[in-house]
Amino acid sequence: MEIRYFDKLDSTQTYLVSIIKENKLKSNLAIVAKEQTAGIGSRGNSWNSNKGDLTFSFAIKVDQLPKDLPISSASIFFAFIFKELLHKNGIDCWLKWPNDIYLKNKKVGGVITQLLRGYFVVGIGLNFTKKSVEYAYLDLELNVNKMLTSYFMLLKNYKNWQEIFSKFKVEFEKQKSFSVHIKGVKTTLSNATLCSDGALLINGERIYSLR
Repeated sequence: MEIRYFDKLDSTQTYLVSIIKENKLKSNLAIVAKEQTAGIGSRGNSWNSNKGDLTFSFAIKVDQLPKDLPISSASIFFAFIFKELLHKNGIDCWLKWPNDIYLKNKKVGGVITQLLRGYFVVGIGLNFTKKSVEYAYLDLELNVNKMLTSYFMLLKNYKNWQEIFSKFKVEFEKQKSFSVHIKGVKTTLSNATLCSDGALLINGERIYSLR
């Protein structure tokens, strides 16, 4: 994975998508920005970041990922492995379906995913600076190159989706007291069932999320 660093970008995700649409991407690529002025979050929201936060996006070829990975579960796959990396670094966080990273009951980071011309384009943001009281942040030193190198190595080592799913299924039971936004409506997870492809079954309706 080639990694390119920038002092400031509007959005690492937008920048990477433009490279792909212009047919300039020849292999897997990660884009990192020290500062992001118009980051993209879940459900089309903005993801505001300060200098010192971790903001990066990467494009990885679909055929280099586990063959059993459902497209609808891509965000869970990438986010859960990133959460595992944080755990290895002593950070007690968890993954809220399908793409939010939490410290206790506050969001500290998130993952967005889209499929574009044979690549998964994945954006990850993690707070290392203090924001509003509704968000958490990690008050520790950040070695970006070391973290990204470790993350991409973990991605390479996972050979099947079911290995990730079995771990996430256990963790999912811990978030039944939380809610998620589904079709713009805040919906409790108390009666939700996690399906094997990463979808949720709520009140008889199957809910997918690729974001």
